[in-house]
Amino acid sequence: MNVFESTVTINRPVDQIYTFLADMNNHRQLMPDNITDWQSTNNEASFNIENITRLSLKISGRITNREIIIIPAEKPPFDMQLKWELFASGEAAQAKFTITADLNMLMRMMASGPLQKLANEETQNLSGLFK
Repeated sequence: MNVFESTVTINRPVDQIYTFLADMNNHRQLMPDNITDWQSTNNEASFNIENITRLSLKISGRITNREIIIIPAEKPPFDMQLKWELFASGEAAQAKFTITADLNMLMRMMASGPLQKLANEETQNLSGLFK
């Protein structure tokens, strides 16, 4: 398994960050510009990654104010899991976004850069929304 992580500290209470992340409708605001045809509910989202593929994701687990696990709702090009972990630090919250992907050698060469970029963009966009 390949792991791509990014962490950010946000000067807001952890419950505000959790409430935002626990609703898949809000995740469009975290995505990069190459995402099109976004459709979502509270628990699921589907979208196109421009010139790459279509993905459908769903929240498979929530631990209030601590963790949100997102998995494919349909068979993706490779097995993957996305996880948000939240940690309270006084009045601030630390948000850690992890993408775990089962990539073969060829997919690793092609997808590692974009997956790390996605992890970084999602945490940066989350931080920007809560300034």
